[in-house]
Amino acid sequence: MILLPAPPIVPFPANPTLLLSSPPYCPRRRDNSAVVSAASRDVDSFTSKSGYLFNLSAVEADSLSEYNFPRIDAMYKKKPLILLRRLAQIGTTFGFWFGLRLADEALDRSEQMFKVRAAELRKLLVELGPAYVKIAQAVSSRPDLIPPIYLDELSLLQDQITPFSTEVAFNMIEDELGLPIDELFSEISPEPVAAASLGQVYQARLRRSGKVVAVKVQRPGVRAAIALDTLILRYMAGLIKKAGRFNSDLQAVVDEWATSLFKEMDYLKEAQNGIKFRKLYGSIKDVLVPKMYTEYSTSKVLVMEWVEGQKLAEVNDLYLVEVGVYCSFNQLLEYGFYHADPHPGNFLRTYDGQLAYLDFGMMGDFRPELRDGFMEACLHLVNRDFKSLAKDFVTLGLLPPTAEKGAVTKALTDVFQDAIARGVRNISFGDLSGDLGKTMYQFKFRIPPYFSLVIRSLAVLEGIAIGINPNYKVLGSTYPWIARKILTDSSPQLKSSLQSLLYEDGVFRIDRLESLVTESLRTETALVQKPVEGGTDSKIVMKQILAFTFTEQGSFVREILLREFAKGLDAFGLATLDSFTSVASPFYSSRPLNSLTEEDMTNLRTFYRLISLFSGMRGDEAQVKAISKSGEALTPLDEASLVMYQLPSAEEMLPILSILPELPQESQQRLLQLPGDLVGRLVSRAFARTIRRLFL
Repeated sequence: MILLPAPPIVPFPANPTLLLSSPPYCPRRRDNSAVVSAASRDVDSFTSKSGYLFNLSAVEADSLSEYNFPRIDAMYKKKPLILLRRLAQIGTTFGFWFGLRLADEALDRSEQMFKVRAAELRKLLVELGPAYVKIAQAVSSRPDLIPPIYLDELSLLQDQITPFSTEVAFNMIEDELGLPIDELFSEISPEPVAAASLGQVYQARLRRSGKVVAVKVQRPGVRAAIALDTLILRYMAGLIKKAGRFNSDLQAVVDEWATSLFKEMDYLKEAQNGIKFRKLYGSIKDVLVPKMYTEYSTSKVLVMEWVEGQKLAEVNDLYLVEVGVYCSFNQLLEYGFYHADPHPGNFLRTYDGQLAYLDFGMMGDFRPELRDGFMEACLHLVNRDFKSLAKDFVTLGLLPPTAEKGAVTKALTDVFQDAIARGVRNISFGDLSGDLGKTMYQFKFRIPPYFSLVIRSLAVLEGIAIGINPNYKVLGSTYPWIARKILTDSSPQLKSSLQSLLYEDGVFRIDRLESLVTESLRTETALVQKPVEGGTDSKIVMKQILAFTFTEQGSFVREILLREFAKGLDAFGLATLDSFTSVASPFYSSRPLNSLTEEDMTNLRTFYRLISLFSGMRGDEAQVKAISKSGEALTPLDEASLVMYQLPSAEEMLPILSILPELPQESQQRLLQLPGDLVGRLVSRAFARTIRRLFL
């Protein structure tokens, strides 16, 4: 077996050259300590400061295979001295650091010592262990919330923590896999290429296949440290809730986080997560999910495909950020299986321009009813339907069913009105979360345990994007996909929500349909691609609208459009008849014409908007508003004439006819059925109107 030359500790994944000229490696490492690097001989600060937590019996260690609060509580009740020592360590560690910060303020040297204190905080978090490092990792992904100096220091916690002994790591690999190192790998780096809070990574080459792989080895003592720290955090959460009168079940939030953290420490479970993630999302354009080698993996050792690249946060590639955001929303809203720990260290830009996902330990599951509720909330928020948004919050578990919906609606209107007025593309997820804070407390909002992971996932993604583009908005970027999903999804809940949105008090809201269709066409396909510039090529827009409308996915929207087209054609026929009658007979000028009702006029205006939408036209906005308001000053016939005058001419409709042969065969067949469907609906409306006028 060949021992690789020692690479520096660099962000994973590094690519130290695999050299075959190194001295031979003696496989029984525990009997030969001659080849031990400097890093291996040093005791890492976590072990040095918190190593007293590691002393558990075999039975106690086995009991920590999963998060079980009663079991952890019972175990540490038998170890009161360790519990008190840990509380003292945490209190004195943070107390000393805050004391130094106060001293800096008092001595007016805060600015000079700012960088020093940031570095000290990072070191203190490492000494305390993985639970505190994990919290800091989440914070380090928000450049809009954390000062740059602290951000730089906390970012080092993602993959540049002091490694533990390589000798211990190699012994663990041999013990877990039951074979000597040299029988498993033909080459392996003598030092880790990256070290994080839960484990560290080595580069190796599998002896059997020759594949270059990443070997992740779990840090000793992490289960014991995290178990005790979550116990302490859970009790603190209970005290904070009582003292601060919090509405959310903070202990349940800690339980959810701890459950995910314990799952993350099971590397065999992580391998299974990676396989599932690769199956669901590995086919997305420009997304790379590494292969897992389960035959070489256990609960403490994980072997996966080696991926080369740079951290996404270190390269200016907004397109890959868009890919990541799209993929994340696909995870949340399409399959519900999502990456719950998307900090910058877990995203790479490969050298061939793909986005690589790493670390599948912390995953979440978003249930179908919650996915639909989340999309409904986004839809109602963008369309300023705050009454429905209040109901969505009940569905999502954020509000109790007994909450006063009217008061909540008014409060939500006050909170979100200004943000929404800036347009969907300018809505910041972080700003919305911040603006909602007071309202959440006032109306006893609750944060369900699942929601904390979802919010963290989205907030971290926006944080990464903001690091590249300070004006980036996650919701604005993903709303086109949400709009497309709502228009095409077969979920009865979403169909009902779309129906309610488009029909307000029985009146068809064509403006809302226009907005949804326009937003859904901001990308050429459901995958992330270059946006279509509105108005630069109306033929492309028309083709997209028609192609969508006459697909199987567009059946629900097509039914709504056929209904409204039939209403519009019926009103157009009546208006044409009235116009002809008024010209042909002068006697009609002295009496009002009553064949056009207000409903007919609404249908005629909708007809105009639909024709404009499908012909790629964008009429003058002032004219459209004039039509909408002209009923106050004009007779129905005059208004009908104005609408009819602005309908596109036959020449303007020719582009539609020219693209029909370009549509898929299936869409063309559905298009051929359209005249028959419209005629049937028109006959039905004419018959119903005749019956009403004869007998009512």
